[in-house]
Amino acid sequence: MFGGFSLLMALQQQAVWSFSFRRIQTLIQIFLLLSLLSPPSQPLPQHSHSSTTPTQECDEHQQDVCGVCSGDGTSCDLRNGTVSRSLLSSGYHKLLELPVRAQRIRIQELGKTRNYLALRTSSGEPVINGAWVIDRPGRFHAAGTVLTYKRPNEIRSRAGESITAPGPTNQELHLYVIYQQPNITVYYEYILPKENHINTLPETRSSSGILPLEDSDGLGNNDRTPNQVGGANSNEVVGRAHTNEVSSDPTTPGPLPRYSWVAKKTTPCSATCGTGRRQVLFSCVESSTQTTVPAEHCSHTPRPAPQEEDCQLQLCPAFWDVGEWSECSKTCGLGTQYRQVLCRQTRGHRHTNSTVTVVTALCDHTEMPETMTSCQLKICSQWQIRSEWSQCSVPCGVGQRSREVVCVDNLGDVASDEECNVPMRPQHLENCDMGTCTQSWFYTHWSDRCSADCGQGSRSRSVVCMMGQTASLPLDGCEDEDKPGEITPCNLGACTHRTEWYTGPWGQCSSECGNGTQTRGVVCVLHSNSQLEVTSDANCSQFSRPPNSQPCLLKSCGAQWYTTDWSSCSRSCEGGYRVREVQCLGDDLTHSDGCDPALTPAGQEECNTHICLPEIDQSCRDVYFNCVLVVEARLCVYSYYQDVCCTSCSRVFRKKETVRTLR
Repeated sequence: MFGGFSLLMALQQQAVWSFSFRRIQTLIQIFLLLSLLSPPSQPLPQHSHSSTTPTQECDEHQQDVCGVCSGDGTSCDLRNGTVSRSLLSSGYHKLLELPVRAQRIRIQELGKTRNYLALRTSSGEPVINGAWVIDRPGRFHAAGTVLTYKRPNEIRSRAGESITAPGPTNQELHLYVIYQQPNITVYYEYILPKENHINTLPETRSSSGILPLEDSDGLGNNDRTPNQVGGANSNEVVGRAHTNEVSSDPTTPGPLPRYSWVAKKTTPCSATCGTGRRQVLFSCVESSTQTTVPAEHCSHTPRPAPQEEDCQLQLCPAFWDVGEWSECSKTCGLGTQYRQVLCRQTRGHRHTNSTVTVVTALCDHTEMPETMTSCQLKICSQWQIRSEWSQCSVPCGVGQRSREVVCVDNLGDVASDEECNVPMRPQHLENCDMGTCTQSWFYTHWSDRCSADCGQGSRSRSVVCMMGQTASLPLDGCEDEDKPGEITPCNLGACTHRTEWYTGPWGQCSSECGNGTQTRGVVCVLHSNSQLEVTSDANCSQFSRPPNSQPCLLKSCGAQWYTTDWSSCSRSCEGGYRVREVQCLGDDLTHSDGCDPALTPAGQEECNTHICLPEIDQSCRDVYFNCVLVVEARLCVYSYYQDVCCTSCSRVFRKKETVRTLR
């Protein structure tokens, strides 16, 4: 009896299990059918290795150097460096060749100079400053991209010229410098795209919100939401149907799915150290073996979109962050430059990296860059002696001698004295002692001509007391009683029919004070038999005619007012003014305060007071008859009414200008 009862219970339990198993199969089959018939709730994602252009936005993520959102910089080759030139000949000099497909181009002159950057194509076609013409800063379309040319013009700006372009270029470009000034340094940077690669994750994860399609023997927990998934080897399935699903038919059995989307790979980390970002990529796998199979096997469900996650490989090593060099302490010759050097480290914080200053001990693994260096902008000019000392200015006693001393630059050209070190200038004047001078009477030869052409006359010579050139002459000094005679008599015979100039007394001085002029009469006289007869001046032409005027000075005038000529009038009509300079000068023509202020000449006066005759401008006329109302309404300040009521508004402007001048 008990055996029959046990068999009956076993058959009933087997029937219940069979019914439950068929119901589960029916529910899963209906769910898969609806998934194939219903469209995906979101578009299929792009492949993770498709690169973004520099103009695409990355939402909250950062672009790497290649312009890829959350990339790691391996999808391109970064090429950068500096090109320096010191002394070149004037003209174009090639610095760099930019290849085809170059992107993110940045060219920067490190420091402001008088040089110019230029671009040409490989065939020599000018792009920027390439045809011996300096272009204005702006945008230039060439080589399939837009090049931005900047040239700072602020006086205090120390930034040099720059050329930038997003690229890619479709032809080769050549960078030149138009050399004007030595010591040019140019920094360049651009990228060349290449194929990306993808790293494989060591661990396996399932996508969120995706049903792992594999064999299962039972139902999962009905409390799980559609966003909760089972692992690759889990026996759980989604307990709540998708919003687009309908209830399953418990009477329709079907096979369970074998494939599902599982996280298998990741893109490289966007940072080699610190905190970066990477994308998790999903692959179609066989549920039982976790073997990757073609994506067509998982076509019953949409591929999950790539998911982002933080990746932190290791802390970035500290590094030395150097600042810009200061200006050279000297404008020429050897000087000193300084810069700031800090120990800094890149650290991750909330999905981003920031650079902070740390203790210098963390940078001990590398040598600290120098904070001070020598510099030389140019060779200083120097003093050069170009002649020997001249002879002494006196034959005896103490005098002076000189030599030529000039300032010469590094090219050998004469420069201004300010270019050299003035306190270090060699002496160009110095005293010279030619020995003790002795005093003695010095005299010239007697004149060859007698003072009278006939009768008694005299000849003369010059006698002066001077220092002797040597001290060995037996001279005792200049005594008046020993002074040689200056006049000696002469007689050329009796006077008969002789002519000579006769002069009258000098007249009064033409000025009561200061410099003036006085005159006298001069006539030619003929001596004949003790008679004097005035004759023609031509008869005395063989003799030098005495002057008939001479300067005179009765007394000094003291301080007087002096004026310059009037300046030109400030206006050509309707009243202007002109000015002149007035100064009080003494007898020595220096500034004095001794002039009478009441007699001060005017320094300004009116001029050209006549009325201006208006110029007739044929293009300036009133278009409307009511321009009087425009003037009364004070509408002439607007350019429109200045055009349509030109005559009336011009009359108002002239009137205001006249009133302003009179004030």
